[in-house]
Amino acid sequence: MNTTNYLEMLPLNSITKYASGHPNDGVPFAGYPRAHPSDKLKFVLVNDPLGAEPIILEFKLEDILYMDEVPSAITEEGEGVPLVKLWIKHGAMGVILEPFEVNEPVKFVDKIKTAKERLLQHQHRQNAARVNL
Repeated sequence: MNTTNYLEMLPLNSITKYASGHPNDGVPFAGYPRAHPSDKLKFVLVNDPLGAEPIILEFKLEDILYMDEVPSAITEEGEGVPLVKLWIKHGAMGVILEPFEVNEPVKFVDKIKTAKERLLQHQHRQNAARVNL
């Protein structure tokens, strides 16, 4: 699915609300947006889709305040993966979807902490790269 076409299907009032620039009351998340597999009111954002450990985030469509396109990621085969930066409403509820191998009891607290740390590290790297441009 083409990311641009998918984003055109989002409610326009949510995306164009801040036409002059990103909102101060939003938190930016970058990644590859996909339609939610079972809930048309939500979407999935794959953060760092070509990284060794991509993080899958779930948000409500209504919580998008603003969208920027960012340079595409390129696969080893030379294919482009279109990326976006979305500002999500401060205080909105998101879900981190974290895969795990089923071979022993899962320690969810550790998994959640690790996933949050990876997401924060990726966002810090993105911010540092943007400052160095």
